[in-house]
Amino acid sequence: MNKRLGLILLLFILVLVVIVIGNHIHIFFTEKGIDYKDKDTYYQLNKKDLVILIEVDKKQLSVIDSKTNKTIKNYIVATGKSDFLTPLGTFRIVEKARWGEGFGSRWLGLNVPWGKYGIHGTNNPGSIGYNASAGCVRMRNKDVEELYDLVEQNTTVTIINGDYGPFAHGFRSLRPGDRGADVLEVQKRLKLKGYYTDSLDGIYGKGMKRSLIEYLKKNDIPLTDTIGDELYKKLDIILMD
Repeated sequence: MNKRLGLILLLFILVLVVIVIGNHIHIFFTEKGIDYKDKDTYYQLNKKDLVILIEVDKKQLSVIDSKTNKTIKNYIVATGKSDFLTPLGTFRIVEKARWGEGFGSRWLGLNVPWGKYGIHGTNNPGSIGYNASAGCVRMRNKDVEELYDLVEQNTTVTIINGDYGPFAHGFRSLRPGDRGADVLEVQKRLKLKGYYTDSLDGIYGKGMKRSLIEYLKKNDIPLTDTIGDELYKKLDIILMD
């Protein structure tokens, strides 16, 4: 009788040991099959931390988590033609809409002060990857729909084109009526020097011309309403390699 009880007890212990060891083996191989560092499933996004970087020269739009500097998504885009350049600078998404026709299935409007620009889809997907738009940033419809759901209004959008910021296209001769990031930079310089008092809108209007003429008079520089290489230097705007 004692031998029988001893045998039953031994078998029970052996079964218990097998169950415990088997459970540990199962957990080990299950965890080994999961790459916790690389699986997006385990990455919790906070939309308020997302920013967009658009690199015109690379025709690439990246969605970045500003807290971790992790790139969430990369998309190939189309940007402006040579006579309709994509605006450079840092802006915000101020409008989200479901547009159609030439604007594709989604529209993300930017607060560019000198014109109406945005990120949108296209009914011409063959243009993606090229300088093809009137200044806006084009995406494939499936990509812009994904981006539309991923980001919120007020998301920061920075658009760059190489290393020279607002002067990535080089120095152009600025004349009344011109618009762009380079005009905005000249306005900032004139404002810092105490001449420009109107809004910083990137538009070469009457207020900017008036402040430029005043600056030229007080610094004994020949009067002109055209801002060229020499005036850029006088305003301390220099391209550096």
